[in-house]
Amino acid sequence: MPAALFIACSECDLLHREAPSAVAGIARCQRCQAVLFRRGHAGLDRTLALTLGAALLFLIANLLPLASLDMQGQEQQATLFGAIQALYEQDMAAVAILVFMTTMVAPAIELVVMLYLLVPLRFGWPHRDFPRAFRLLEAVRPWVLVDVFILGALVSLIKLGDIATVVSGIALWSMGGLILLLAAIANSFNFRELWLQVRLSK
Repeated sequence: MPAALFIACSECDLLHREAPSAVAGIARCQRCQAVLFRRGHAGLDRTLALTLGAALLFLIANLLPLASLDMQGQEQQATLFGAIQALYEQDMAAVAILVFMTTMVAPAIELVVMLYLLVPLRFGWPHRDFPRAFRLLEAVRPWVLVDVFILGALVSLIKLGDIATVVSGIALWSMGGLILLLAAIANSFNFRELWLQVRLSK
């Protein structure tokens, strides 16, 4: 049986002994009432389902066109990688690399690491390198800027609407759904509960 866990308040540093409980809710500091942690039902399953959904939307967003442009009878389809390539060809290599890293590489790393953490715990498989995976996840998350890209893309498409007929593609809607799922994952992913499950599985 694992030893009792202690939790330090992030606001006043008061040390609390965690009482085992299966009830969902919020634990607060006895001194300053700051939130110590949140306990929910089926957190691991929910987070894994959201991550799988986000991974599917991410693949769609990278494989299908973001939008179709019809200008004087000539139709062109714009993909995410095509937009990055166009930036590079227009002597904006730094911007192209930044967009590539923040909209393709960083989200891919985040989703792969999330699956690397969650799948073995869900199916009871042996796992190693949890600390490294956690550190990588924390390092890459600030660089996931899909929402910033979508905002810029929408502004550009609105401006292009004055000179061409713009039809939003499936990938653009997938990117919107990806933003929502990434926010839901960040809200449901509980480091403390995951570490506790890792500790109990040993």
